Amino acid sequence: MSNRGNLWLGAFIGFIIIAVLGFILPVIGHLIGGLIAGLIARGGAGRGALAGFLAGIFGGIILTILAFVASSAVGGLIGGLGGLFLGGLIGLFIGLVALILSVLGAIVSAIGGLIGGAIAR
Repeated sequence: MSNRGNLWLGAFIGFIIIAVLGFILPVIGHLIGGLIAGLIARGGAGRGALAGFLAGIFGGIILTILAFVASSAVGGLIGGLGGLFLGGLIGLFIGLVALILSVLGAIVSAIGGLIGGAIAR
């Protein structure tokens, strides 16, 4: 009999918690989201840390895509094809900054997941 939970469900629920609590409690929200992801994923500390990391990185990927699309659209509305190109470059820069910051949040989420996975073992 396996004592494993669902890794992807844990990562998704952890992502939702991070999205809600991340604005209210920046670091603590990532830690709590990772902890919940690790509790749902079960199967040990390593599996919990993976679920927490995935939960933390999902937000960065979505934020990067939204920043790129939004700034490209605004640039296209303002300046035609040249503005679209410039907006795309600005969006790419903003997206890279968001991705770097989300990796830091994902590391905190992985620590929470490690704790949650060890508890739910």
